[in-house]
Order: sequence, then C-alpha cells, then structure tokens
Amino acid sequence: MIVMMKFYTFTLLICLFSKLQGHCKSDISLGNSLTLTSPLEYAPGFMGKAYIMETESSSSTTEPGFKAALTMESSDQDDGRYLCSLQVFLGDVRVWSSGHYSKMYVSSKCIIELTKDGDLRLKSNNKRVGWRSGTSGQGVERLEIQSTGNLVLLDAKNLIKWQSFNFPTDVMLSGQRLDVATQLTSFPNDSTLFYSFEVLRDKIALFLNLNKLKYSYWEYTPREKNKTVNFVRLGSKGLDLFDDNSHIIGRIEQPLIRFLALGNRTGNLGLYSYKPEKGKFEATFQAVSNTCDLPVACKPYGICTFSKSCSCIKVMGNSDCSSNVDEPVSVKRLCDHDMVELEGVTTVLGNGTQVRNVRKERCEELCKKDCECGAASYSVSDESCVMYGVVMGVKQIERVSGLSYMVKIPKGVRLGDEKSNMRKWVVGLVGGIDGFVILLLLSGFAFYFIRKRRKSSSQQPPPPPLPQRNTDSCQESRIS
Repeated sequence: MIVMMKFYTFTLLICLFSKLQGHCKSDISLGNSLTLTSPLEYAPGFMGKAYIMETESSSSTTEPGFKAALTMESSDQDDGRYLCSLQVFLGDVRVWSSGHYSKMYVSSKCIIELTKDGDLRLKSNNKRVGWRSGTSGQGVERLEIQSTGNLVLLDAKNLIKWQSFNFPTDVMLSGQRLDVATQLTSFPNDSTLFYSFEVLRDKIALFLNLNKLKYSYWEYTPREKNKTVNFVRLGSKGLDLFDDNSHIIGRIEQPLIRFLALGNRTGNLGLYSYKPEKGKFEATFQAVSNTCDLPVACKPYGICTFSKSCSCIKVMGNSDCSSNVDEPVSVKRLCDHDMVELEGVTTVLGNGTQVRNVRKERCEELCKKDCECGAASYSVSDESCVMYGVVMGVKQIERVSGLSYMVKIPKGVRLGDEKSNMRKWVVGLVGGIDGFVILLLLSGFAFYFIRKRRKSSSQQPPPPPLPQRNTDSCQESRIS
C-alpha cells in the first residue's frame, strides 16, 4: 500500500505540472509554482521527485542530460518530517542541491515558486520560506537550466542574476570554475566530521574537518614552480589549474570527464566519465588510490594494515575503535596521560601543529602536557614534532629508522613489571590481524600435508617378508 501511494503521488504531480506548464521545459517564467505532496501517512524511505525542466539531449549521444527537480524525501531521523529541496540531476546522479548546507523540512507539502518580483523560493504548506535565491527586484524574467547543468535566473537581456555554479556543493561539473578560497564539501551521514576539496594559492587539497580541527590528506601542486593558483576549471581534458594570468599551470589529465565528486563516505575525490556499455557513470581517476591512505579507512584508534584490514589500538579504556562505526567522531580532552610509541605505523593526516628543532623526548612532553593532543609524530632527520588532536588515518608502514608515532594512554597503565609486555602487545596489534591470518594459513597447509602423508602411507601395500634363515642346515654343517 505504501509503495502504491508513493508511485501515485509522484505520477499525479508530474501530470498536473505537465498540464499547467508543459512537461520538462527548459525554463520557468514568473508567477509559476509547483506543489509536491507527501503520503497521507508518514512513509519512512519515501522519495518524491517532480522534474520541472531538462536540457535538450543530443541525438548523436547516448549520455543522459541534466534535469532540475523538486524533491521531497523522508528525514534520516524518521521524525515525521520530509526534506524539501530543489535539485539538479545528471541522469540518476544528483549534482546540485539547494539543501546541501541548510536543510528545509516540511510536514506535508513542498512548494517551489518563482515570484512575480523574480525571487525563487521553496515554501511549506504554511507559507514559511525555507530557501530563496534572494533576487527580488533584480529584473529576473525566468529560471533556466543550461547545457552545462548550471541552473540560472536570467533577466530580459539574458544576463545571469543567480546561478547554481556560484554555490558549489560536493560536485563540480564540466565547464564549472572554482576560485581560490572556494571549496566543495561533503557531509557523511550521522557524523560530526566533513570533508572539503579546497583551492589554495599554492595547491589544491583534500581536508578532514572535525570541530575546529583541520587536517589535509591529499594535495596536488602546480607543475610550474613559483606560480600561484587563481582558479581551477573542469575541462574537456581534465582538471586544469590556472594562474593570475589565466594560464594553465597544472593539470590532472583525464579526458571525457563529465563531473568531479567528493565522496561523502570515504572523502575520496573522483573524476567521472559515462560508460555507455554499462549505462552509468564511473570514476576513471581517484585522488587516493590506496585505501589505507584515506583518513577514515578505519575508525579512530584503528590502524589500517598491509592487508587493508583494521587493527584496534586498545590502549584506551573506552576507545572509539571498539564503538559503533556510525557513531559521531568525538574529540576528547586527554589530560594527565602518558605517551606510548607504536613502531611501524604513521598517519596520513597533515597540517598538524608543528614544532621544529626539538628532540623526541621534548615532543613527547609537549603532547603529554597538551590536553587537546591525542597523538604526535616525530622525525629525527629534521627534528620536527607534529601533534594531532585525533588518532585517525593511522596506517601500517615498513619500519623506518628515525620516524616515530606516539599516542596517549591512561596514566594508570604500566609498561613495566607485571605488564612488561604491554608495549610489545600494543605494537603487536599493528600486524595482529595479518599475523593471525598468516598463522591460520600455515596451520592449514601443515594439516593438509600431514593428513595427505598419512593417507598415502595407509594406502601403500605392506613390504614383502624377509627370507628366514634355515637354522637346521647350519647346525648339520657344523656337526659334519
């Protein structure tokens, strides 16, 4: 019954809009509105979508075109409300949403309206405005979706008064430009952290953001030295970096790219092309190719091992590593703690608080006294200490002399006497899962060969009896 209700609501609204406005026109004029209505009873997982306009698809290509839609979907909290938003789709892929940063919730109706004074609005059934373009009195004549996927409000001279390209979300479309100090952002569900792809003066980079903490985990610098980045643009040959004179100073080359997306689960950056034989978009380039180089390959206090599995650093009494994976990441105040070194590990996070020209002992002391510090890395070669507020992005590496990674542990934990093996136990956890898997494999092979040998031995025929000596003839010879 719920499934039928969903389909009925969706179809009715499309047909109603088709009669009033013309199904999927490329523009909407002043004074037009559309209402999307929820089921009579709250339906978890409900998704209503009414396409209001689309780009004209070329007959020479099988790739999908862009569509703008009014959408209504049940809240993640299943609290009886629905999320109302204006969205742009490329095929089935959502590439822009009005609710990316500020979500609008309604109880039963979602209304989109282009007012007579040129303001594009989303409203609820009680006329409360939850989102607007802010273009009242600017001479707006119509809403249009361009061939690039850019949703625009135009005046009588076809001048753009508002455009979705100026409000990037987690996707960058082909032909779109991002200036310095602008970014793409991606928000994992039910999490306090988020990812960002940012354009800086000296590079482009990916960042993990958690409260006031911000750590990089991937970056790309221009191939030409002493050049500063002014903006980036996704073009026909890939992602191009431009200087202040609009000259290309760097490129991540990947042809036939339709969009760039920042994943909300992993934080990886991908360039996507359409695969007609599969009928879908696929990533032909990913910024981070190794799973263990992602900041959330494992949960906090977890270590990504050579086998791409996660080992838990169980030195914390209530370590996040053993908690539910969907729980929000928290930043703890770690006061009056000791430090312990983990051999053969490092972190993929950069941009920590750095102190130079210090010894390793001083690095330990600095982190130990800082209640906001959860871990620290130290390099002997340049005598640098980098401190981090979270224990994340930790991965196993081949042991390198002169590199150290240390985490805080409760002060009551002793590393000597009856717990003299604590340090080795903690370090052993780094490769614990790998060692356990290898041990199981070796045990299996040994059992197999022993069993096979026993089986082959039981199937062999018994050896022929040895000839018996004739003792009587011997005695007769000696008597004679």
